[in-house]
Amino acid sequence: MDSKELINAVKLITEEKNISEDIIYDGLVAALTTAYKKNFDSKTNVLVDINRETGDIKVYSYLVVVDEIDEGSETVDEEGNTINVPPEVNIDAQILLEDAIKIKQDAKVGDTIQVEVTPKDFGRVAAGTAKQVLTQKIREAEKNSIIEEFNGKEFEIMVGMVAMEDQRNYYINLGRTRGILPKSEIIPGEEIKMGSNIKVYITKVESNTKGPVIMLSRKHYGFIKRLFEQEIPEIINGTIEIYQVVREPGIRCKVAVFSNNEKVDPIGACIGEKGCRIAGILKELGQERIDLIQYSEDPETFIKNALAPAKDVIVSITNEEEKEALAIVNDDNLSLAIGKKGSNIKLASKLTHYHISIKTLSQINEEGNK
Repeated sequence: MDSKELINAVKLITEEKNISEDIIYDGLVAALTTAYKKNFDSKTNVLVDINRETGDIKVYSYLVVVDEIDEGSETVDEEGNTINVPPEVNIDAQILLEDAIKIKQDAKVGDTIQVEVTPKDFGRVAAGTAKQVLTQKIREAEKNSIIEEFNGKEFEIMVGMVAMEDQRNYYINLGRTRGILPKSEIIPGEEIKMGSNIKVYITKVESNTKGPVIMLSRKHYGFIKRLFEQEIPEIINGTIEIYQVVREPGIRCKVAVFSNNEKVDPIGACIGEKGCRIAGILKELGQERIDLIQYSEDPETFIKNALAPAKDVIVSITNEEEKEALAIVNDDNLSLAIGKKGSNIKLASKLTHYHISIKTLSQINEEGNK
């Protein structure tokens, strides 16, 4: 790489990768300084200069003019230990006034004298180093660009293609990079096919030494929330709001909604005519059931709604401070209120933030007769 190629390469990178020229040249200077010291057994007093118009690279040794060489000193601390005090200026960078005058007649103590020491074959070293630095800057720029792009997509849904699989993860092609979908984060029971398109929820965007890391999930409750936002126009325009989503992936989720317009039924709007709106969400979730819950500021009403599909539920707040409630159901609704392996009452408790106990009417009557 000659001088003109270097200048053209820097300009190309700054335009295509949107990197500051200063950042590139600073990186080149630092790398060339290190390369010079390594290849030419140099001391520490080295400056590398790159002409940004011509691309010419020159190496200078700088010397500070002193009246006597300072080799450092020794002192003793309060405990009697000997301490070495380094010189104010590195000994390799010091030059006596009498020697400095031979180089620069008007030199005086405190001046800095620069002497060009560019080796004849430094161009070869510089070319290799420049290529390495430019390649590194391109990689850094691409990594930072991807991180910047995906930072704005954290906690959002994207569609990607299933590109690869190993023992623990699926790797999803998201365009400029791949995201990681751990097998522990897929919906239990679903089958992921290689080459298929899949919706994924971005849970984390971070950077490591190898590049950007995009973590994905289909089990996260946020996945449900974003699916509703995609399918229900009234949620997008703010007419309907999602109060909260709780979920037991693969089994059941509960979505509490409310309307900011009394003329709009939030449950009906989410279901759509003949279930057309919620159908797409259900298809994405496979066997997982969705309970749409009407949110209410009244905790008893909210708990009653949250226990759906159980009907005719009577709710009493037994301890407001401890957030405890009692739900009374008839015998026919007990299994519905509890749900498979307790999933319904567990999700209802999460949704309402109340510890819910359930009793049947017959149990209440028996207790009353004792």
